[in-house]
Amino acid sequence: MQSAAALQVAGLVKRYGDKTAVDGLDLTVERGTVTAFLGPNGAGKTTTVETCEGYRRPDGGTVRVLGLDPVTQGSELRPRIGVMLQSGGIYPTARAEETLRHMATLHAHPLDVPALVDRLGLGGCGRTPYRRLSGGQQQRLALALALVGRPELVFLDEPTAGLDPQARHATWDLVRALRADGVTVLLTTHHMEEAEELSDEVAIVDGGKVVAQGAPDVLCKGGAENTLRFAGRPGLDLTSLLKALPAGTDAVELHPGSYRLTGTVDPQLLATVTSWCAQNGVLPDRISVERRTLEDVFMELTGKELRS
Repeated sequence: MQSAAALQVAGLVKRYGDKTAVDGLDLTVERGTVTAFLGPNGAGKTTTVETCEGYRRPDGGTVRVLGLDPVTQGSELRPRIGVMLQSGGIYPTARAEETLRHMATLHAHPLDVPALVDRLGLGGCGRTPYRRLSGGQQQRLALALALVGRPELVFLDEPTAGLDPQARHATWDLVRALRADGVTVLLTTHHMEEAEELSDEVAIVDGGKVVAQGAPDVLCKGGAENTLRFAGRPGLDLTSLLKALPAGTDAVELHPGSYRLTGTVDPQLLATVTSWCAQNGVLPDRISVERRTLEDVFMELTGKELRS
């Protein structure tokens, strides 16, 4: 009987010497959905994905991909999945289109190569060696290689890194088309807007565990009420601003020039903020009363410190 979930991870543990990279991680990805798998550097995200792809053997727990064990049943699983690596995996001197055509011959029912080349805008570089492609062209070729075999489940690692806006939106359209065709997508990305735009489900990992999972709007809903945002010059004196605001209001600079106030958001609070800005020579921009973003949720769960 076919497993209901495309991907089922339970209690996954993976160690590298004394370091535990993945520590009892649980993750479920339903068939025909797009799931964004998010996490800061060193959180265990890449190790988890590589274990699901069959590149690493777990030290504990179970992993089932399309109902199969990626280690012991890898030969049966590999024809059914597509893997897009962020870098590497392609011979530097191989030409783009011949590489794609060769990959197509390894599958029983591949996609039409010329149509895929045209869809991803690779027609002008088909005879160019991989090492001479631009970063964006290399990304698009890696995506094409992951899709040409008509996978049931595709792993996309930072699929739009280095792409210009046009190529990024074309890639988004392609991911949506995959979902419409019933393909399951596990997407890793550092772009929160991309995750919100594309995913049915978001899983945030930190410390080797999934710390939150759910639909983007559900994850962002908590704490969304009574939130005011505005943009201004970086480094505003928030202590001074808070003195002008009602007790119980909180203010934080999320990143340079982007501010969030939480408290009782009413017309009086809005008037106080704009008055304070005027008195301090600040021209506020994009003032809005809105829900938390996925980036807010991510930062609250994983912290703001930089990680190597």
